[in-house]
Order: sequence, then C-alpha cells, then structure tokens
Amino acid sequence: MKQILYFIAAIGVGAALFSSCGNAPDAANADNEKPVIHARSPVDAGRYLVMVGACNDCHTPGYMEKAGKVPEGEWLTGVPIGFKGPWGTTYPPNLRLTVTDMSEDDWVEMVSTRNTLPPMPWFNLHAMNEKDQRAIYQYLKHLGPIGERAPLYVSPDREPETPYFIFEPLHLERLALLQKKPLQE
Repeated sequence: MKQILYFIAAIGVGAALFSSCGNAPDAANADNEKPVIHARSPVDAGRYLVMVGACNDCHTPGYMEKAGKVPEGEWLTGVPIGFKGPWGTTYPPNLRLTVTDMSEDDWVEMVSTRNTLPPMPWFNLHAMNEKDQRAIYQYLKHLGPIGERAPLYVSPDREPETPYFIFEPLHLERLALLQKKPLQE
C-alpha cells in the first residue's frame, strides 16, 4: 500500500513539474513573485523602503555624518557633493524635485529600466516589486518639493567645480596579497 501511495505522489509531482516546463513567466507574474512590503499605507511602505534601501545615505545631506539623525523633512533633497570615478562625476539628485513633474507610471518606468552611471545601484530598483516602486513615489510626493536640483554630470576629462568623493579603488595589487594570506579574526 505504501509503495502505491509513493507511486501516486511521484506521478503527481512529475505531472506538476511537466506542466510548468516551458512556461516562461510573463512580466505580470514575474512581478507577483517578487517580495512586497506590507504597511498601513503606501506612504509608510515608501518611508520604510527608503530607510532600509539606504536611499538617504547618498540623497540626503549629512545623513551618514549624523548617523541618520536628520529630520524627515530634509530627506532626499539631493547632495551637491559628487562621486568621481572613471565614468566622470555624478551627483545624487533631489528625488523630491525629480517626481514633481513626473507621473507615477513614469517613475515606475524609470526605476524599472534606467541604467545610468555609478554609484547608483539601479539593479536594486529593477528587482523591486512594482507596488514598492509606487510606494516610494507616493512617499516622495508626500514629502513634497523642496531644495535645489543637484549639479549636472561632469565628464571624466573635466574637473568638477564642487567637492567630490573619489570613488575609485586604489592599490588593487593588494588584492593578490590578501588572497594569499589567511583571514585573521
């Protein structure tokens, strides 16, 4: 009897696997398979995503230096200090102004498809569920427009006129040394 039950279970599992073979998920189903934040409101979800997604680290002046103790009313206003690397110099934009003249659908399209210069990790936004992308938009709209636009991109052959972080690894030859040494605790 046990062998018959195992045989029936194996057939059921095989049928389930066979029926799913070759069925590539469409975009809607793929998005439904992504995790999503549950909160009291989309604005609360957006606030949470901005915090845990480290958006403030780059897009809020003084956030890192003050260990996150920046009033929420000052969040995401952009920073005029650039990140200079082999790609040139980029600046974290004022996201609150970015969404001012942008529809929610335009925002979702942008964060789902844009691939611009470092250090912005666009791939993280691409991986988000659309509901969470919309929650961030709604949170930014909730905060309202304030502040100035960030400086424009500076090409690698020009020196920026603003302060900047050098975002370039130095002494890469030391990696070989680290790989040869056992890690110390």
